[in-house]
Amino acid sequence: MLHILWLNGGLGCDGDSVALTAATQPSIEEIVLGGLPGLPPIAMHWPMLSYDNGPDFMAWWRRAARGELDPFVLVVEGSVADESNKAEGYWTGFGADPETGQPITASEWLDRLAPKAFAVLAVGTCAAYGGVHAMAGNPTGAMGVPDYLGWQWKSRAGIPIICVPGCPIQPDNLSETLLHLLYQYGSPEPALPLDEALRPKWLFESTVHEGCDRAGYYEQDEYAAAHGSSKCLVKLGCWGQVVKCNVPKRGWINGVGGCPNVGGICIGCTMPGFPDKFMPFMEPQAAAGRETRLSGSVIRVLRSIRTG
Repeated sequence: MLHILWLNGGLGCDGDSVALTAATQPSIEEIVLGGLPGLPPIAMHWPMLSYDNGPDFMAWWRRAARGELDPFVLVVEGSVADESNKAEGYWTGFGADPETGQPITASEWLDRLAPKAFAVLAVGTCAAYGGVHAMAGNPTGAMGVPDYLGWQWKSRAGIPIICVPGCPIQPDNLSETLLHLLYQYGSPEPALPLDEALRPKWLFESTVHEGCDRAGYYEQDEYAAAHGSSKCLVKLGCWGQVVKCNVPKRGWINGVGGCPNVGGICIGCTMPGFPDKFMPFMEPQAAAGRETRLSGSVIRVLRSIRTG
């Protein structure tokens, strides 16, 4: 039995948990109920979908901390607060210590469980890179899992932290990565290929622009002057030329949607440094440094840029 412990006690909105319920390729039901050939039996301990509740739910976490739950994958949702930057109190809590009655922080669960986990999966941009909670001026000292554990950290099975960013995450990106990781357990399945930001390469190797329905307008220098236009959104602040994300090509659910495809600019939510490095949003000056009439040659330069 392979256990999945889903920690959503960090700083987050549970948007990635909600997104996963919309996954179809594969669906979370197919993973948990054994609907796919070759998967080991799965027991998922996830606040959004668990047969256990209350003390029974937290018992699995205490067992894992004692080394009695093996193997397990630790899924982290939400950024990790710096619990040492204040005189008292706590920023996060997930369950309570049965002896003291005090909340157990997300960072404490990471300290207890990460060394024992088969793999650690950071889901959503908050868990991956800090996200909205890590904006300049935030008092929590929020950070992503790689910043907390270390970017070179590896699990006891030799697996690096796997980050699947998004705000929220694209549902199938998460379910597909989780499936790949589960197949990797106890089989000759090759390790997940990750890029420099610890993202699955096959999901984040192309820019938003490369998969965008509006890309042809860019090549023809036809730009939207206001929202509601079907033309390229770069002059309205779209970051699609430099952001690595497959949402325009994959869509949000069943191939439908994708931010610029439906009229929304790309704001860089799958990138390290989001949101600070991609602000201001929805302002004309946001695109001032990227406007050009030399579309073909300049876009090739833009594609080589690594933000963060």
